[in-house]
Amino acid sequence: MKDAARLLVYLLATVLVGALLAPCLFWAAQSLVAHGLLPFLAGYDFETFFHRALLIAAVILLWPLIRSLSIRDRNDLQLATNPRWRRDLLAGFVFSAIPLLCCGAILLASPIFSLRGAINWPAFSKVIAASLTVPIIEEIFFRGLVLGALLKTRQRYMSIFVTSALYSIVHFLKAPERTSEHVTWTSGFNSIAHAFVQFTDPVLVAAGFTTLFLMGWILADARLQTRSLWLPIGLHAGWIFSSGVFNKIARRELITLPWLGKNLLVGIVPLAVACLTWLVMRGWLKYVDARHT
Repeated sequence: MKDAARLLVYLLATVLVGALLAPCLFWAAQSLVAHGLLPFLAGYDFETFFHRALLIAAVILLWPLIRSLSIRDRNDLQLATNPRWRRDLLAGFVFSAIPLLCCGAILLASPIFSLRGAINWPAFSKVIAASLTVPIIEEIFFRGLVLGALLKTRQRYMSIFVTSALYSIVHFLKAPERTSEHVTWTSGFNSIAHAFVQFTDPVLVAAGFTTLFLMGWILADARLQTRSLWLPIGLHAGWIFSSGVFNKIARRELITLPWLGKNLLVGIVPLAVACLTWLVMRGWLKYVDARHT
């Protein structure tokens, strides 16, 4: 329980430092733009800098957290070397990307979405970059460090529950754009307050929080089944890639909450697709385990 308490302190400290750092980042960017440097920064609102400030705070405070948890190597996190990491990485990507892309193809044949008249092909490089970097960073943190530390309590399902809830909350709690038109030292805390407003809307909770929670549980299960992060990294990358590609080629025509949210990763329909991915992953793991026994 001490490790869980340390994680809670770390998360609270990350939010506090991020909220205080965000205005500094915003004002620094505005100063650069005013001096004719990096003019593209003018297109980002405060919420963008707030999210980046949280990431910076998480990185800065990560080393003290690792020291406090007495983590020396991967064994302390219940992780092991995976000699078949390429197979698991590819399998995870296929299991998550193909069902979601098939779902997207069906939606394009419905009145809900239509193909964009002009596709911004250079934007696909951002999708690829996100698919390569975000899963590694988030899986190391959530399924590697956080879940590993909680597993030291020897409460397997509670550890998965807490990690999945945290993963969902971090992704679900996002303040609306342009929340802080006039940036002050308290703007970061204002963003946090507006982010929690989403929990008052049961439709948004059903469409967003629940789906993200299930995905977090699937990723945690993949990590525990393989004692490795490669399968969850592959799953995570497949979801980001397929959702990103669909967003670049498709345009929403109808609002269908809670069935579908702002992208293919939010809503009851993605929830069902994620369940299918989970079943396929579990079946595949049983098959490969049987072959090696």
